[in-house]
Amino acid sequence: MSLDPDDPRPPYQQVAGALRAAILTRKIEPGQKLPSQSELATTYGVARMTIQQALRLLKDEGLTVSRQGSGVFARHRTERPIGLRPHIENAFEAETVRIDFSGYTAETLHGILSEPLDKVRAGRLTPKAIHVRLLLSDMARPLALPVLENNDPAASSAVRDRMAEIGARHAGAIQASIEELADLELVPTATVEVRVHGSAPLFKAYLINDTDAFFGYYPVVKHDVRIDGKKATILDPMGKDAVLFQHTDDGDPDSTGSQFVAQTRAWFDSIWNTIATPDS
Repeated sequence: MSLDPDDPRPPYQQVAGALRAAILTRKIEPGQKLPSQSELATTYGVARMTIQQALRLLKDEGLTVSRQGSGVFARHRTERPIGLRPHIENAFEAETVRIDFSGYTAETLHGILSEPLDKVRAGRLTPKAIHVRLLLSDMARPLALPVLENNDPAASSAVRDRMAEIGARHAGAIQASIEELADLELVPTATVEVRVHGSAPLFKAYLINDTDAFFGYYPVVKHDVRIDGKKATILDPMGKDAVLFQHTDDGDPDSTGSQFVAQTRAWFDSIWNTIATPDS
């Protein structure tokens, strides 16, 4: 099986793409051992170094696992929950940083951004541009969530006011800290835009540098909070309990990862440019 000489991708990415497709379509079954590096090198007509690069890429994506002395195997779970922090921190290595977030309060994003922004201030990271878009639920409207435990949106304005304050605090902090970098002339261009829409927060999604998408559902939980000094039981989308899954645009327009990233980007832009309005 020779590689396509007209494919602009490096050989290791072509090999990784072929193996990725085989794993995701179950041609290589979960738990099945992959051919040896020598066999793969012969199959694709490339050097073993190229095979090693391809296998490293698949391991980083969570599609394979190496067992010392035994070889490389397809993971039993080809979609796995991941940590967002290292991916956002790595995004700041790029010349242009783009982060789109859709979700509840942006609290998690606010916490993650502190370290890379500190590195920019210290001169250890030097992006030329940072662009962040936050797409949040409009807490000024009677949404299905968050809501009092009686599940009455009309009677839950105080619950939404509480969450609006929390969301404004985190979004405002993100905006202030990033725009400060431009004011200090540490980054030539730095922008943060916030828009809101009338849908309840049911999931969170991140797009990082237009190449990685992270998606997770908010589980709805019942818990007690204080509103105007009084304890109240509410039904709340719980962001810290959302399990995120990663999809990567690998340069192959037909791969699952590339299609997921493209569709997430298209969805985000469609909401942003139609029903979302600037946050007042």
